[in-house]
Amino acid sequence: MTNMKTPHPANRLGLDYATEATSLPQHDFPIIDVHTHVCGDKAAVVYKRAAELYGVGLTYSMTPPEEMDAVRAVLGEAVRFIAIPDYRNLTSLDQLGTEYSRRIEHLYGQGVRIAKFWSAPRARDMEAKSGVPGAMRLDAPPILESMGTAAGLGMVIMVHIGDPDTWFASKYTDAGRYGTKPEQYVPLEAVLERFDVPFIAAHMGGWPEDLDFLSGLLSRHPKLHLDTSATKWMVRELSKHSREKLVEFLDKWRGRILFGSDIVTSDDHLSAEVEGATELSPMQRHERAFDLYASRYWALRTMLETDYAGESPIADPDLMMLDAQRYDAMSAPRLEGKGLSVSLLKTLMHDAAKSLLQPLEG
Repeated sequence: MTNMKTPHPANRLGLDYATEATSLPQHDFPIIDVHTHVCGDKAAVVYKRAAELYGVGLTYSMTPPEEMDAVRAVLGEAVRFIAIPDYRNLTSLDQLGTEYSRRIEHLYGQGVRIAKFWSAPRARDMEAKSGVPGAMRLDAPPILESMGTAAGLGMVIMVHIGDPDTWFASKYTDAGRYGTKPEQYVPLEAVLERFDVPFIAAHMGGWPEDLDFLSGLLSRHPKLHLDTSATKWMVRELSKHSREKLVEFLDKWRGRILFGSDIVTSDDHLSAEVEGATELSPMQRHERAFDLYASRYWALRTMLETDYAGESPIADPDLMMLDAQRYDAMSAPRLEGKGLSVSLLKTLMHDAAKSLLQPLEG
């Protein structure tokens, strides 16, 4: 591996991510990333460079509607969009129902075929501020209303349910407020039974730590799919599984596990105002943003495709949350390459998303 750049949280090892991309296997299929948040036209240019270098030919993005034209102007036919509520201006949880339903219908008319619903345990804090307990659960009336709109249109429903085990050991210790981790899946299974459309449960269904649990979930719900997004989380937890265990899981559920990164881009990443960027030149800020985006593709592809064994180049604050004496803000977990077969990689990184999504897009 090359070692040229000044280390920072997205590049602890000082890698030249552009050069590193050429060392990864070259495939005869474009990678489809089903889970990103591409925002900002300037940042989209940086993302485009990272995506092209790492073989990503099609990106599904949770871009706010007012930014879709600008992002499409940069990425062209290489981007598709995912509907999301107007979280930036969320003043009433009622906006997750009727108003989101209207947005879903409007975006469907523009070719959008996935609708996202976010119900992480952190939503309990948002509900407390609004005075409406439980209003962001997947089985809450406003959510059921807008989810029903998406299902009625035949859209794929994407959900965020659950969070890392590390968070339940640190942030979510008040089970009376946040619920236990298994309890997060009660409303998910309710909506999986209610709506007869495909679902994508983001971040390996919210439980990459427990592949046996995920197998049970997939067995019970044949239209459920998972994606590999939330790169830091996936690298930390999927690396812990033996190669044999992970291959067995991915092979058993071929076609129902999709590649996703959860890359979040923002023009703020190119601003001198961003934390730690005051002393950087515009070119250096551009390279930091590139490292941030490219690091996710490097880490995921290296874990899935190679036999690399060493520290992740991405700092993982979850470690410090668990043990502040042992870890600091620049600590990272082990990244254990699984060296998946080309056949399995093709299904995971291309065929599964193509089979699920492209028939809906006409």
